[in-house]
Amino acid sequence: MRRIALVMVLLGVAATLAQPADAKPRGNFGLGIIVGEPTGIDMKWFLNEENAIQAAVAWSTSSNNAFHIQADYVFHFYEWIKVSKGLLPVYFGLGGRIAFKDNSDDSFGIRVPVGLDYEFAGGVFDVFGELVPVLELTPDTDFDLEGAIGARFWF
Repeated sequence: MRRIALVMVLLGVAATLAQPADAKPRGNFGLGIIVGEPTGIDMKWFLNEENAIQAAVAWSTSSNNAFHIQADYVFHFYEWIKVSKGLLPVYFGLGGRIAFKDNSDDSFGIRVPVGLDYEFAGGVFDVFGELVPVLELTPDTDFDLEGAIGARFWF
């Protein structure tokens, strides 16, 4: 019985190690941080192989001192950039942001994130960078450009 258990464990380890270097993240849920404008806690949840919802709760590092809640629906394109190890999808999407500001001029805006997301071989960690044009709709119509880098662990 012990031999069978040992063989099963070794086969499981071998199957894990034999996974291709460009395997998609093993888990569908990633949790990490973003640094930039804004800075905070980030999450991403893959709905299928290419589509995900990413969201963050963060604070602004600019002079307006705002607390942000944001969420985007993003599309990933894995075939656009090939790398020797891991994956480097380009992604873009559409979402929204609410910014709660100190001066009570809270705002709502439409986000259009565009980024690169390097997924390390093994799929338990990724790093990303993004630029996000934001069209603020309230209290006044205004245009803003945000950007951030970040990292996530996958579960």
